Amino acid sequence: MTNSIRITRKSAQHTSQWSGGSTTQLAIYPETAVYSDRSFLWRISTAVVEAEESSFTPLPGFWRLLMILEGELFIEHEGHHSVTLQPFEQDSFSGGWTTRSKGKVRDFNLMLAEGNSGELKAIHVAPGLHQELVGVRDHDERHVDEAFYCVNGPVSLLIDEDEVMLQDGDFMLISKMSSAKTITVSNQAQKKVTLIKTSIFYS
Repeated sequence: MTNSIRITRKSAQHTSQWSGGSTTQLAIYPETAVYSDRSFLWRISTAVVEAEESSFTPLPGFWRLLMILEGELFIEHEGHHSVTLQPFEQDSFSGGWTTRSKGKVRDFNLMLAEGNSGELKAIHVAPGLHQELVGVRDHDERHVDEAFYCVNGPVSLLIDEDEVMLQDGDFMLISKMSSAKTITVSNQAQKKVTLIKTSIFYS
C-alpha cells in the first residue's frame, strides 16, 4: 500500500468530552498539531451533541463546514444566518461568529485555517460499483488531500492497485495527491452504504 494512504480504524480513534457532548478527531494537519493550540491548517472530526441547546466553541481565524449524520439541528449564527439541517445536509460558516444550536445530533466537521478551502460530499452507494474522481483540479497548484469516512459499511475502495475495506466508523486519508485518480467503490452488501468524502485544498 502506498505511503500516501492512511487508515484509521474506529477502534483507534480518540474521543474526548466537551460541554455539550463528545468529539472524535479523525485527522489533523500537520500531524503534530494540537487542536487546543489552534496550530493546525485543517482538522476533520465527528461529534455527538447530547445537550438540547449548545454554543459553539469560538474559533476565530478558521472556517467551518458541518454535516449532520443523524438527527436534526437548528443552527443560528448571530448577525448572519440560521438554518435547520437534516441528515447529510451541511452548513458553512466562520468559526469567529457567535453560533448556537438546538437539537441532539451526530455530525461531521471540517475546520480550515484562513487561506485554505474544502468540500464535504455525502456519497450514497447502492449495491454494486460506483466511481468517484479525486485529486488535483485543473490549474490548481495547492496540495490536495482526500478523505473518506464510512458512516455505515462494509464498503471496498480501490485506489490504483490498493484495495481498502472500510467498516462503520473507519476513516481513510489520501495525502497530497499530485494527480487526479478514479476510486472504484464496491458495495457487496444488500443495502445502501454511505461515505462522507472530504476534499481539502491548502498551501
